[in-house]
Amino acid sequence: MEHLGFPTETVVIFAVTVILSLFLDLFAHKRDADVTLKSACLWTIFWIAVSIAFGIYLYIHHGSDMASLFFTGYVLEKVLSVDNLFVIMAIFSWFSIPNEFRHRVLYWGVLGAIVFRAIFVAIGTGLLSFGPYVELLFAAMVAYTGFVMLKKGDQEEEIEDYSSHIAYKGVKRIFPMWPRLHGHDFFITRKHATEEASRLGITVEGLGHKIPFVATPLFLCLAVIEVSDVMFAFDSVPAVIAVSREPLIIYSAMIFAILGLRSLYFVLEAMSRYLVHLEKAVIVLLFFIAAKLLLSALKHGFGIGFELSPHFSLVVVLAVLAVGIIASIISATQKKNQE
Repeated sequence: MEHLGFPTETVVIFAVTVILSLFLDLFAHKRDADVTLKSACLWTIFWIAVSIAFGIYLYIHHGSDMASLFFTGYVLEKVLSVDNLFVIMAIFSWFSIPNEFRHRVLYWGVLGAIVFRAIFVAIGTGLLSFGPYVELLFAAMVAYTGFVMLKKGDQEEEIEDYSSHIAYKGVKRIFPMWPRLHGHDFFITRKHATEEASRLGITVEGLGHKIPFVATPLFLCLAVIEVSDVMFAFDSVPAVIAVSREPLIIYSAMIFAILGLRSLYFVLEAMSRYLVHLEKAVIVLLFFIAAKLLLSALKHGFGIGFELSPHFSLVVVLAVLAVGIIASIISATQKKNQE
């Protein structure tokens, strides 16, 4: 019996691996504590090793093409997520979230991303059945994202005011709001909030709501991150769908990339000033994926042109990423020598 184009065994192995990984990560980071660079690097290596192991499983049981498609989608999602992580850094900074609580917010953010990616992948792969014009639409979406990032790179970075964010306004409309952090809690009970507010002499906004829970700024931050991730999915899902039409390949590549994002966040936070050319690599990859979608649409819809092989796509993605990292290292070294 097959599910999502693959034997039940493969689907079960993927699902069990993801579930065990989530429980392992939750158990390993259940305490509120700063994540050191050393710990983040070790965990990043661990998650990459888990992803490689699944890719090797695909190679052994389903052939080199499937393995190449998985690794291409995995690397692509990982690289495209870098820009998302920089946005998350800005959100944490704006909400003044202490380092020891950030891992908790990111954990629940990952769970949300797993659910939303499943929905987007199901919709995206389903839309492809309508023909090559959908691929042209996806190509336009990915190329537009590349142009937006290219234009943004020429402008000075502005600090966004997240109080106007749709998630921020939505949460405040639904829940009463505790005015300050309350440990690592996302919510506190109305009774506790009333007692604490009376004791501390502070005002709790929206206590007239009938909701029995009061949201804290930590939940407000999580909501903004979740909605921001959904917006990023509009770019990343079409890009990864360009790699393969197999739902399991697309989804597994995305999920394995997402599983390692929390540890990667802390690595990028420590090394962001050195990765100055990584965003340029992301832009190049977006235009490459747009071209790949265009070529595929022309081949399937009009019988002209050619398609890029899975192996070639993997080489291009890895090469562009390597050039971006090496260029960043050289630039950082030169800047350090000049100081």
